[in-house]
Amino acid sequence: MAVYAIGDLHLSHHQPKPMGVFGPEWDDHPAKIRRNWNRVVGDDDLVIVAGDISWAMQLAEAAPDLEWLAELNGEKLLVRGNHDYWWSAIGKVRAALPARMHALQNDHFPWKGWAICGTRGWLCPGEAGFNPDEDEKIYRRELLRLELSLQSSLRAGFSNLLAVLHYPPYPRQGPPSSFTGLLEKAGVKHCVFGHIHDAGREAIFRGEWGGVNYHFVAADGVDFTPALIIP
Repeated sequence: MAVYAIGDLHLSHHQPKPMGVFGPEWDDHPAKIRRNWNRVVGDDDLVIVAGDISWAMQLAEAAPDLEWLAELNGEKLLVRGNHDYWWSAIGKVRAALPARMHALQNDHFPWKGWAICGTRGWLCPGEAGFNPDEDEKIYRRELLRLELSLQSSLRAGFSNLLAVLHYPPYPRQGPPSSFTGLLEKAGVKHCVFGHIHDAGREAIFRGEWGGVNYHFVAADGVDFTPALIIP
């Protein structure tokens, strides 16, 4: 009944999109994920998939990727990434998911005494490329969504909280940010995230800050193996 996390699966069974252009480690990456996933994850475990699940553009086109994911061991909890264009209205997404697969949005997911909260996230102010005219509105909206998710778990009486975002919850130089402030205020114990694939991923802050343990789980950053978060 452990909790694992991995992000950025970048599956493309509907219309294959080879990922090898991003580096040799991505060659045949679905086979690596399947092999490693089923080696470490038991069928009574939970795996959080932290966004960028499928390259599909429409919900129906994502079906082969979701079915592939469903065949792997364990229960799955999905959070939207910036490339998950197939992720439409949450009700439609949930209705299309295979058995033992769940989608998180503006709420929480209970698991063995833990509440899992989260949202996609966005570029943080101070991050290279952050454009206030374009990004500030989205950033504020994602903060609100995270707050709604955290509040839902606290109202339900949970004290063990785990948060998941697709984007890092702080700039590459590290905390703090408005995201980390929300996590600390709610008493979150663990936060998982992905998104970063370039050479700068090695400099991404990992570890404890303000009582929260931060875990970077992009697939190519964890050797295409789900990372153990809660034993």
